[in-house]
Amino acid sequence: MVELWFGIVALTVTLYVLLDGYDLGAGALHLLVAKSDRERREVLASIGPYWDGNEVWLIATGGLLYVAFPKVLGSALSGFYLAMMLVLWTLILRGLALEFRSHLEAPLWRQAGDVVFGTASAALVVVLGAAIGNLVRGVPIDRDGWFALTLFTDFRTSGEVGILDWYTVLSGLFTLVALSAHGAAYLCHKTSGPVQERARRIGRPLAAAVAALWLAVTLATFKVSPDFLATIPQRPFAWMSALVALGGLLLLNLDLRSGRDGRAFLGSNLFLGGLLAATAAGLFPVLLRSNGDPALSLTAYGSATAASSLRIAFAWWVIAFPLAVLYYVVVARLHRGKVQVPSEGEGY
Repeated sequence: MVELWFGIVALTVTLYVLLDGYDLGAGALHLLVAKSDRERREVLASIGPYWDGNEVWLIATGGLLYVAFPKVLGSALSGFYLAMMLVLWTLILRGLALEFRSHLEAPLWRQAGDVVFGTASAALVVVLGAAIGNLVRGVPIDRDGWFALTLFTDFRTSGEVGILDWYTVLSGLFTLVALSAHGAAYLCHKTSGPVQERARRIGRPLAAAVAALWLAVTLATFKVSPDFLATIPQRPFAWMSALVALGGLLLLNLDLRSGRDGRAFLGSNLFLGGLLAATAAGLFPVLLRSNGDPALSLTAYGSATAASSLRIAFAWWVIAFPLAVLYYVVVARLHRGKVQVPSEGEGY
C-alpha cells in the first residue's frame, strides 16, 4: 500500500501541474499576448471555467499527504513555512485579480487587476519551481525529522542552505519558462485572432528555451545531487518517462511552428507529465531528501500511516478520484472549442 500511495500522491501533483499549469502560464503571459481590454478578457475567459477547479488538485495533494504520510506533511509545512505563505498570498492575489478585475469599467482598475494577475501567476510558478528544486537538492533535516529554511543564505547548495540558491533559482526559472510555454500552447488551442497569433509567436522561442533550460537543469542536478540522476537508468519507469518527456518536447516545438495547436498542447502535457513522473520515480521512496546525512531523509516507508488506515483511505479515494475526473470532463465538454468573449458586464 505504501508504494501505491506514493504513486497516488505523485499522480495528484502531476495533475496539478498539468491542469493549473496552463492557466498559470496563460496568466504569466496575458500582458504580452493581449493588448486591448477585449483581448485580455478573451484570455481570462479561456481559463475562467477551469482555474478554480484546477487549484483543487493542490489542496488534494495536501490532503493525501495528511492521510498517507502525515509526518512528511508536518515537516514540510514547518520547514517551508515562508514558501507556503508566498504560495498562499500569490494564490489569493491571483484569484482576487481574476474575479474582480472586470467588476468596474474604470481603466486604471482593470490595468491594476491585469498587473496583479500576471505578476502573481509568474511569482507562484517560480516559487513552486524552487520548491521542486529544494526536494531534489535536499533540505537540512535533523534527527527528529524537522528542518527550517530562510529565504536565502549565501546561494550555495551545501551547508546552511535557504529556499533560494543558484540551483533552486534555476529550477524556478525553468519552471516559469516551461509553464509559460504550456500556457502559450493552451492559448493557441483555445483562442483565435491576434491573441492566438501572439501566443504562437511567443510560444516558439519559449519552447526552444525549455529544451535549453532542461539541459542546463540536468547538468546542474549532476553537480548538486548526482545520486538522484544515477537512479534513473536503473529504473525502467523513470527512463521511459524521461523518453516520453523528450518526445513531448519535440512535439511541442515542431507543432508550434507548423500551427497544429492541439498537438502542441498535447506535447506540452506529455513533456511535463513525463518529467514529473521521471522525477518521482527517481526520488522513490524518498519524499523529503536530506542534504546532509541520507539516513535522515523522510521516506514513504518510514513516514506512512498504519496499513489499515491506508486501505480505508484508498477505498474512499477510489470513489472520489473518478468523480473529480468526471467533473473536469463535463466542464471541458461544455466549454470545448474556441473561447467566445462574453459581452461587457458578463463573465470575466
